[in-house]
Amino acid sequence: MPQSVWKGFISFGLISVPIRLYAAARYSHIAFHEIHRECGTRVRQQLYCPYDKRVVSRDEIAMGYEVAEDKYVLVDPAELKKLQPESSTAMEILQFVKLDEVDPIYFETSYFAIPEEAGARAYALLLKTMMDMKVAAIAKVTMHQRERTVIIRAYDKGLTLHTIFYPNEIHDVKGYGSDAGKELKKQEVTLAEQFATALIKPFDPKQYRDEYQERVKKLIESKDKGGVLPEAVKPRKLAPVIDLMSALKKSIESNGKAPKKNGVQRKLKTA
Repeated sequence: MPQSVWKGFISFGLISVPIRLYAAARYSHIAFHEIHRECGTRVRQQLYCPYDKRVVSRDEIAMGYEVAEDKYVLVDPAELKKLQPESSTAMEILQFVKLDEVDPIYFETSYFAIPEEAGARAYALLLKTMMDMKVAAIAKVTMHQRERTVIIRAYDKGLTLHTIFYPNEIHDVKGYGSDAGKELKKQEVTLAEQFATALIKPFDPKQYRDEYQERVKKLIESKDKGGVLPEAVKPRKLAPVIDLMSALKKSIESNGKAPKKNGVQRKLKTA
């Protein structure tokens, strides 16, 4: 079983639920090492002090915060530990919310909350309450030297926790969401909806996979065993669409699938 990243309590009024948090999902990719091309040996990075002009060891390293150019205030981990708030060991539920009120852009990292044996009944009570009421909980927890606001929700017969970004962490990007001032024709919207309707189907995450990583694995295996290297992928040549009507009609025709109504396939209107 993976190592827990946090141990403490979920506080629900006077009820305390002892839990451990485990990472629920993490980005996965093929990792490459830096190799000295000449001899094939893996190179190693060293910590170098330009002032003393020598390599320093890990036990010589301290944490410092830059208060001015090249001026740092050193902080000891023990000093930081004394400042940890109550949320470092207890997550107090501050409120309940409807999950659809929380925009997904705020979601960051996911964790599974596993109850300790002594808190199994209290955990089950909280889970059932949230499932019956169809609500999620807002709480705070301190992890990795940061106090995070989190959302706790029911998922697959258990409680899942998501850290969320603070509003000031959501960036404003110039031009995003601005109206280009180009009015869409009703017929263009109708055709776009017809094409989109043909693509609607139940969400099944198992049907999606990282094809690039699969090709990289084949490349590594081929080079290792002296086999034939996989063919290069030719990217599609795309350009901005000028004639929306023509592009939509061709998209519908090439898709070859019309949406079904009452189990009967119906013909899409393209004019």
